[in-house]
Amino acid sequence: MTQQPKTTSPTPMTSEAAARIHSSEAKGNGGQVSKDSFTARATRAAEKNKR
Repeated sequence: MTQQPKTTSPTPMTSEAAARIHSSEAKGNGGQVSKDSFTARATRAAEKNKR
């Protein structure tokens, strides 16, 4: 198992941005969002950044 490199984004993911991404993906997929999608990663990043 390889680890992902840690990168520092100049603009951290926010809950609001993650919600917009989630909404867009859900609309395009009949209300479903895959647990391994970019949307899921964005949501986890937003939660991490809230700490």
